[in-house]
Amino acid sequence: MPGRVSSGMALVAGGVAVGVASVVILAANKQWWPNLLLVVGSLVVAGVVWRFGRRLGVVAVVVVAGVCQVPGLMHAPITSTDAYRYVWDGRVQLSGSSPYSHVPLDDALAQLRDPVLFPGLSPAERSGVTGPPRLPKDPAALAALSTDDPRTRINRPRVPTIYPPVAQAYVTVVAFVTPWSAGTLGLQLAAALLAIALTWLLAVGGRDPRWAALWGWSPIVALEAGNAAHIDVLAAVLITAAVMTSARRPKLAGLILGAAASVKLLPLLLLPAFRKRSGLVAVSTFAASYIPHLIAAGPLVLGFLPGYLTQEGFSDGSSRSAILALLLPPEARQLAAAALAIGLAALAFHRARHEPIAITCCWLYGAALLVATPTYPWYGLPLIALAALARRPEWLAVPLASYLAYGSFGHETRQSLIYVAAAVIVATGLTLRHRSVTPKRFDAIAATTNTDRRDETHRPRNLGGSR
Repeated sequence: MPGRVSSGMALVAGGVAVGVASVVILAANKQWWPNLLLVVGSLVVAGVVWRFGRRLGVVAVVVVAGVCQVPGLMHAPITSTDAYRYVWDGRVQLSGSSPYSHVPLDDALAQLRDPVLFPGLSPAERSGVTGPPRLPKDPAALAALSTDDPRTRINRPRVPTIYPPVAQAYVTVVAFVTPWSAGTLGLQLAAALLAIALTWLLAVGGRDPRWAALWGWSPIVALEAGNAAHIDVLAAVLITAAVMTSARRPKLAGLILGAAASVKLLPLLLLPAFRKRSGLVAVSTFAASYIPHLIAAGPLVLGFLPGYLTQEGFSDGSSRSAILALLLPPEARQLAAAALAIGLAALAFHRARHEPIAITCCWLYGAALLVATPTYPWYGLPLIALAALARRPEWLAVPLASYLAYGSFGHETRQSLIYVAAAVIVATGLTLRHRSVTPKRFDAIAATTNTDRRDETHRPRNLGGSR
């Protein structure tokens, strides 16, 4: 009877997760306090999973994760229009052109337009945009150039793509098997499958499937994978795979990490946590991925990436580092953020010798997000996976805070305080864990005293092959 009750409660937990995913997608589509409901729903799912999910099996976790993706697949992308750019980039590459050297409105690619991507511009009509992209250095001119155009659903249609080569390969493969009339559905399905695959990877790689459920059942993952199709899901899969293979196959881990960086640049921040050999392989892989595009696009190979970094405030610190913004002006804020980044890298390099690499990567990635506070909350998707892998739930406060901050866009002080609250939650979790672990270590050391065995407590232990 107790076993049946536990199984029934696990089933109820799965039902709650699917219900929350459905409500979150509906709220986002209708704009009914979407960010607040997403945060509340995430906390509800996490609490239910932890309380009633102890008897969950791998199959149950993966199946529920798959069902959680279904509500998002029923709607066009909600949180952003990035998926339309992915569709376009894949289509351009299949045509033999480069998305780094052509902008979506370029009349040279008019034959690639369709009513889904260009509802207000047919292949026979002229946009007036021709020739290779030229990005102005003046911020005001750059902002004007990168505005949206009502004739297309693709964002920033007058500038080239920002997405690195492995992301381009991914969207090209999906474009190859997706009919034009399906629009973003192929990418939504692909992202949903990646999210489910990562759920399985986390479930089979750990002893407690509840941690995998924290990723696979999360309404954030349902919203940003099956609905928005963000490539950050692919980055999360590759980062997790790199961490899980680092102990036994460091070169393969480096290859995977380099591929992850060639999806989204942020995984490069994790280099200090990996072995030196892995880091070299990762950097080499990342650089090599650009070679075919360098041959095809020449000096235009970076696309709009430099302009994007300027526009999003990364180059001058004008609109980033929300926590530091409470204390420092933009110029000093940028220097402080750089100093913190260097300090975090040094600390990660040192700590990776003494703790499992999953833990190092988790706090390093999470701390980087707290320092930079990027505008877009889906940048935190890899952190959700790392928090589940490292069993550090306090770091889930960071992606949750990013959604509340995203909903407070234009209110800088409120955004800063939201991230401060997330940092406090993380610090509290770390402090409580340290206090609970320290007495156990003291007891273990005390138990070795006045015995005939040699004291070897000073010797470094094998904590999962972190170096």
